[in-house]
Amino acid sequence: MALIEGLNWRHAVKAYDSSKKVSKENIDKIVEAARLAPSSSGLQPFNVIVVENQELKEKLVQGALNPDCMRDCTHVIIFAGWDRYTAERIDKVYDFTTQERGLEKGRFSSYTDMLKKIYLAQPAEENFAHIARQTYISLGLALGQAAELKVDSTPVEGFDNSVVDEILELDKLGLKSVSLMYVGYADTPNDWIAPMKKVRTPKEEFVIEFK
Repeated sequence: MALIEGLNWRHAVKAYDSSKKVSKENIDKIVEAARLAPSSSGLQPFNVIVVENQELKEKLVQGALNPDCMRDCTHVIIFAGWDRYTAERIDKVYDFTTQERGLEKGRFSSYTDMLKKIYLAQPAEENFAHIARQTYISLGLALGQAAELKVDSTPVEGFDNSVVDEILELDKLGLKSVSLMYVGYADTPNDWIAPMKKVRTPKEEFVIEFK
């Protein structure tokens, strides 16, 4: 029940205490949870970028909806998707997979050919939308791991993607930012949402069962 307890404990923090730092050990665990997330066809079409450097965070602040949170948290984790699927990227993933599993190269060629036929024909917007959805699975697991560790966090879509992409030069990596995650420890007196009751849709309304 540790995960459920953690999820009941956590909330989207609105103010961070800049004097308190999350240990490298815990950051590594949060990032590892993100890395181990499932993705469509196992392609993992995204990267996780971890920013601890304060000067760099100050630059990123100009694109943030809540600049104080970005400035005061310990780390900003950026979930950045591939700018699009390519044959080379798909082959790289499956060549690595067959190598790690001790299988012959090309073992999954019929499957990868199908993926290429689907993804490479898609318009850029539709292609990236599919990629972006994969990043949210990873973000969710990272938030869950942080909660289990009793590390505060905030999932973030309220930022200027173009600012983040430009400052981190993500285009050179073939990436585009999708979402952020602030990680740190809450400044409880100034975290206005902290004393409020956690509210979610009641289970009987949220869950639809077909028995």
